[in-house]
Amino acid sequence: MTEQTFVLPDVGEGLTEAEIVQWRVAPGDTVAVNDVIVEIETAKSLVELPSPFAGTVGELLASEGATVEVGAPIITIGSADATPPAPAQPTTVPEPSDPGGAVLVGYGTGGAVSSRRRKPAERPVKASVGVVAKPPIRKLARDLGVDLAAVTPSGPAGEVTRQDVVKHAEQASVFRNIETPEWGTVREETIPVAAPVAPAPVDDAREESIPVRGVRKATANAMTSSAYSAPHVSVWVDVDASRTMELVKRLKASPDFADVKISPLLIMARAVIWALRRTPMINATWVDGDDGAQIRMRHYVNLGIAAATPRGLLVPNIKDAQAMNTRELAKALESLTLTARDGKTSPADQTGGTFTITNIGVFGVDAGTPIINPGEAGIIALGAIRQKPWVVDGEVRPRWVTTVSGSFDHRVVDGDGISRFIADVASVLEEPALLLD
Repeated sequence: MTEQTFVLPDVGEGLTEAEIVQWRVAPGDTVAVNDVIVEIETAKSLVELPSPFAGTVGELLASEGATVEVGAPIITIGSADATPPAPAQPTTVPEPSDPGGAVLVGYGTGGAVSSRRRKPAERPVKASVGVVAKPPIRKLARDLGVDLAAVTPSGPAGEVTRQDVVKHAEQASVFRNIETPEWGTVREETIPVAAPVAPAPVDDAREESIPVRGVRKATANAMTSSAYSAPHVSVWVDVDASRTMELVKRLKASPDFADVKISPLLIMARAVIWALRRTPMINATWVDGDDGAQIRMRHYVNLGIAAATPRGLLVPNIKDAQAMNTRELAKALESLTLTARDGKTSPADQTGGTFTITNIGVFGVDAGTPIINPGEAGIIALGAIRQKPWVVDGEVRPRWVTTVSGSFDHRVVDGDGISRFIADVASVLEEPALLLD
């Protein structure tokens, strides 16, 4: 009997760990090549891992709920045949850089798979002072005015982490330079800082600690990065959406749309695409490169839709939404929503977005100041649509009113462009016939 160890493979998403969600086998079970043996959750999706070996399950080396690093052993499988088996055909998972779909990397006939290497752009590098830090961390330090040489690194390889930079920035007020008018010189003054307060003991009967991992961990990191790197500016406007509601009603009654879900979000999506064409800077992104900062224009719209799912917040996007007609866009929105709710959104569907819509109105919320999805220059929110008193031709009438709000990267677009974009979206919601131009 030859025992072979299966390690957590690189699932082609640029990630280094995953959570064991559910084992599909137990010790003693017989498995064949490509039988699904475990379901894992990464920061982006749920993935079913097939077995690269045929034989009898020996030991499950990771328990359900455990977070395992890529390359760590997770199961042993015994085989009576000492001849190495043929490579398995794993479940395909699209790679962000390859929308056509890449397969799981690291499957083979035997032996361990080394932990995945970081992408070149994310590899920690040494600054001129000898500090080891990733490029995004060095940029964060510049934005916060932090000298990396003064930061105590806590990373496993001796690198400076994001938390190290943020913590140092928060403590930087311990010493500050103050110019004294009397002498015209600069002296250093010590500012007292309160001692850290130890957390109170947790009462298990009244409180619960939830580990931050998977989608929640990825969302937290992305939102922190966006909030610290992109200077947000938020605007909003109230809109008479009565004609949008009339259009939604007519589309629902149309035989051409009988097999697809129609909602105000569809008209909002069409309005956003129309407005992006008129103010293309909203569809751009800020890029920090070795040759300096650049604003990268995108002549296509990968429209992201923020979706609340059982796994947390996901932002899948509709590729080339600008090329779709109303029916095609409605079908794409429906498919995106159903896939997200089922937790089956692929990594490729969550990457490459250019602009995002968040429909906070479904929760009864009127407006908000959402955080921009990393890699984009703006996000717009559709608020609840309610009947309210509205002045029409000098008379107060009941109308369907909503609020359109959004946040934008002020490095990429100025106030006039932001205002024009929001006004354009509002104009379409007030008069959808504008989409005919």
